[in-house]
Amino acid sequence: MNNDFYYLLRVRYSECDAQKVVFNGRYVDYIDIAVTEFMRVIWGNYDDILSNGIDNQIVNLSMNWKAPAHFDEIIAIFVKPIRIGTSSYSLQVDFYNYKSSTIIASAKIVYVMVSATQHNKMDIPQDMRKQLEKGAPGIKIDHAGSK
Repeated sequence: MNNDFYYLLRVRYSECDAQKVVFNGRYVDYIDIAVTEFMRVIWGNYDDILSNGIDNQIVNLSMNWKAPAHFDEIIAIFVKPIRIGTSSYSLQVDFYNYKSSTIIASAKIVYVMVSATQHNKMDIPQDMRKQLEKGAPGIKIDHAGSK
């Protein structure tokens, strides 16, 4: 595991499928939660961003699974920016078993910055760009209750 921003979650029973592993569709939920926490660290409260007339939308998400995750395991979800364009940015999201450091999955997600009301594409504001470039290395958000 690395020194990027990471979010810890504990797999709940209801997130598992008939094979007793995390259902593949849940990973998108996990990405949304981890990325929201990443954005909260670098940009602050989401409502404040919206009140400034700014929002973002997902335009692409690709995912690769490497190993299963199971009920009650703690997953570390690492998030880091990998490309910042004029109006879009890409994040790398990597899932690890927190105890064993085994890679579980990886994803690349592309967002486009849009106006909050009309959802028209817009340039990433300079202050937000600088915060995104900096990222949030070493910041951990623990919603798993790990010790």
